[in-house]
Amino acid sequence: MSDPFKEAADNRKVLTADETAEGRLDAWLTGKLGEEFSRSRVKAMVNEGAVLLNGKPVTDASRKVRPGDAYEIALPEPEDPTPQGEDIPLDVLYEDDDLIVISKPFGLVVHPGAGNWTGTLVNALIHHCGEGLSGIGGVRRPGIVHRLDKDTTGVMVVAKNDTAHRHLSEQFADHGRTTQLERAYQAIVWGRPRQLIGTIDAPLGRSNTDRTKRTVKKPGTRDADEAITHYEVLERFHEAPDATALAALVECHLETGRTHQIRVHMAHIGHPLLGDTTYGAGFKTKANLLPDGAREVVNRFQRQALHAYMLQFEHPRTGEVMRFETPLPEDMEELAAALRG
Repeated sequence: MSDPFKEAADNRKVLTADETAEGRLDAWLTGKLGEEFSRSRVKAMVNEGAVLLNGKPVTDASRKVRPGDAYEIALPEPEDPTPQGEDIPLDVLYEDDDLIVISKPFGLVVHPGAGNWTGTLVNALIHHCGEGLSGIGGVRRPGIVHRLDKDTTGVMVVAKNDTAHRHLSEQFADHGRTTQLERAYQAIVWGRPRQLIGTIDAPLGRSNTDRTKRTVKKPGTRDADEAITHYEVLERFHEAPDATALAALVECHLETGRTHQIRVHMAHIGHPLLGDTTYGAGFKTKANLLPDGAREVVNRFQRQALHAYMLQFEHPRTGEVMRFETPLPEDMEELAAALRG
């Protein structure tokens, strides 16, 4: 293994834990080193021997920090925070001088971040649109006014100038209450909601046990954000005489736009999305109840079965109401066909 301290001879940092220091080493260092260093990156630095404790290498990232500990860190060269254009194909549904509407594929991260500094939608947009792309969203999120999860497919709009960015951002912040903004998704879920048409009104916030996840919170809780999802069951798969079903195709309309909202809300009422290993891992064995062909398709499905099929908004310059729809992507159509069979 290479010597991080030899490679970083002129780029070292010394940190001494004061009397308030506590918690895991990787978490403490992340808080001290700043946003340039994600926790996963700091953990990798510890594992590689880039951190000395009282002059000796410490490679246990979970070690508890104690007051008086003196750490010397061999800092790697900083990663460039400015995304660069990359020739990544885009499925463009519409484009003019103010905005571009695309159909985002499965597996494409929207903007650069820890572990995904390249190969994102932003990198593709910079290459496609050039330097004129709006920068209101920040260096790493130029033009972005809303986002879809990496493994969620569907329609997205991106602003190409600052005026369009402000106008579109206001529409998304309003959630369509006083504007023409409307967002609709199609999802394949386990089981069938008891009510074929319903509303899920359940506040969401960060999980106390896993900060990357969201969970339903009690109304009035300090970190609880209002979250409302309207749904309708479009189709039922393998329905039994008692009206139960192994799976269903559901359409969801968002009244609010919280992170993972549909995924958490559907899991909350007992019907998580197929393929959702974060919020529906406990339902994976339900595939064993399916016929062989359908079971094989379900087991090889590699993402949450969620598609943003419709987006409607007011054009920021003309005021025209624009509506875009895309059909289920090939993998979800294959999944639905297998379940029908």
